[in-house]
Amino acid sequence: MDLRLKPCPAIALFPADTASTLEIPFFREGISAGFPSPAMDFEDLKIDLNKHLVRNPSATFFGKVKGQSLKNAGIDDGDLMVIDRSAVPRNNKIAVVFLDGEFTAKRIQKKGTEVWLMPENEAYPPIKVHPDNQFLVWGIVTFVIKAF
Repeated sequence: MDLRLKPCPAIALFPADTASTLEIPFFREGISAGFPSPAMDFEDLKIDLNKHLVRNPSATFFGKVKGQSLKNAGIDDGDLMVIDRSAVPRNNKIAVVFLDGEFTAKRIQKKGTEVWLMPENEAYPPIKVHPDNQFLVWGIVTFVIKAF
């Protein structure tokens, strides 16, 4: 079953296209969020977001978040998640999982032999993964690009 082609109402998934480059200006020293710097020397530096955000191109997908179940983790409706399918699932990582025919993004929490999918919003209940569930950790969220 090719999960990449399945419609997903909770997360819109797109494969990463790293064939092209897009170099954009980059302020290496950072941009002050306090007092302005009196004299910032502009250096003609560039950053390619494909090289910065995509570690494993053939295993990387972008997913647009739909919903608010991860809002307390700073992941909101409309944000773009970078998802690495080759990353190893670890306790407390945010993952995109396939559960009983649907994709969802939650924090993975392992308690002994139990696996829980933990929301980051008190309005959503935790989900206990049972042996009879169809369950697959599809990928691990490695970056989030905020929508404002």
